[in-house]
Amino acid sequence: MNKIPQFHGSDLEAVAEYFHLPQEEIICFGANVNPLGLSSNVKNKLAQNLDIISSYPDRDYASLKKKIASYCHVSSQDIVVGNGCTELISLFIQVLNPKKVLLPIPSYSEYEKEISLIGGKIEYFPLPAENNFSFSLSNLYTSLEKDIDLFILCNPNNPTSTTLYVEQLKNILSFCKKRNIFVIIDETYIEFVDNITETTATPLISLFDNLIVLRGVSKFFAAPGLRFGYGITGNSTLLEKLNKIKNPWSLNSIGAYAGELLLSDTDYIQKTHSLISSERKRICKRLHTFPFIRVYEPTANFILLKLCKNNLTSNDVFVHAIKNGLMIRDCSTFTGLDGEFIRFCIMNPADNDRLLNCLEEICN
Repeated sequence: MNKIPQFHGSDLEAVAEYFHLPQEEIICFGANVNPLGLSSNVKNKLAQNLDIISSYPDRDYASLKKKIASYCHVSSQDIVVGNGCTELISLFIQVLNPKKVLLPIPSYSEYEKEISLIGGKIEYFPLPAENNFSFSLSNLYTSLEKDIDLFILCNPNNPTSTTLYVEQLKNILSFCKKRNIFVIIDETYIEFVDNITETTATPLISLFDNLIVLRGVSKFFAAPGLRFGYGITGNSTLLEKLNKIKNPWSLNSIGAYAGELLLSDTDYIQKTHSLISSERKRICKRLHTFPFIRVYEPTANFILLKLCKNNLTSNDVFVHAIKNGLMIRDCSTFTGLDGEFIRFCIMNPADNDRLLNCLEEICN
């Protein structure tokens, strides 16, 4: 089968155009967005308060920071808000200006782009597939001793859906602090895990001033178009430097108001946890019956698979799925993934069954 162009997990428009399919008929398993969609409660309140567009947002985002602080159990003075995590990643890297950065691979590619823009050198720390992409802390420490001044960690990691736990994070942060290494932990998917109190690094900001935690609402709250992200750090000097270069109104009035509503919607949060947890178990149970697929046990809302059937490529599976109106992620562009891998996120049960049947057709 001829190789098709590479698509990002959210390139729905480009995929629809390339395959001549109506966009509205494609179920997107590639973007890792909550299948519940935007909360109806939030939709209604936004619709009733659109007049806020006529006012500038609070320059300090005091009310929003108070809500984030309550949600994350941190102090509001340790919070910075921005135009999505992408902006904050860029700003923090600019301020830190690292000369040498350690990145686990495979992982999210945006970090590499931002580091290259400031002329930083990238060192890679491979997570071996044969070890289920798990971290060897002793190997990590050896890599960190190579004049590294910034370590970036996505937790849970994308695309592997693996997670480090608080005790492991403490050990890493302690090691890094002794060597003046800053650590950025991207928690974009942390709210999807079953045991968030055992995995989130937010309680550690009071213990380590070399730590930044990043979160947003794009994935868990199904609001990627809102462009609302936030960072948490106990390093007041770093926050002061960042606020000097940051656009004072990088988050618009609707984004700030919607952010408060989203983080307050406990019913939506509980429904999401229930759906993702139950479907994750059910999907993996069925996938384990497929003879030519290796399943990497997920902790987030997406699952990474290795294709083990002779002459079956990730491109083949992508095309087969899209012709059935199902868009998954061909992982061949991820640095550090050697072999044939695909990734898909958890959707509603009926859609998940459609994808499982589709995979069974081509992979068995």
